[in-house]
Amino acid sequence: MRPRTEDVVENGFSDHVLVCTNARDSEYACCAEAYGDEVYEAVKSWLRERDVFWSRVHVVETSCLGLCSAEGTAIAIHPRNRWYSDVLPEDVPELLEDEFGADASQLGE
Repeated sequence: MRPRTEDVVENGFSDHVLVCTNARDSEYACCAEAYGDEVYEAVKSWLRERDVFWSRVHVVETSCLGLCSAEGTAIAIHPRNRWYSDVLPEDVPELLEDEFGADASQLGE
C-alpha cells in the first residue's frame, strides 16, 4: 500500500465527479439503462468545454451509488458531499454550473 494524499493535493486536485454507469440483469432499475453513459459523456464534455477536464476535477464511472432509478443516473460530487439521482444528459449543464460556476471557476469551494 502506498499513501498518495500528498501527491493528489500537491497536484491541485479539488473535486471528484462520480457518475454511475452500473448495469445489472435484474428487475430493478440501473443507471446503465437510465442514460448512465450519456450522462457520463455530458459531464466530460461540459468540463472539456471549460478546459478543466482532468485538471483540478476528476471524473469517473462508478458502479452502484445506491440511488437507483429508472428516471435517470446517479451522480456524487466529492468532497462536497453532493448526491443527485434521476440525472438526464440535458440536466448536466445546469447541475455542473450550480456546483462549479458557469466557467468552472468554483472548483475546490
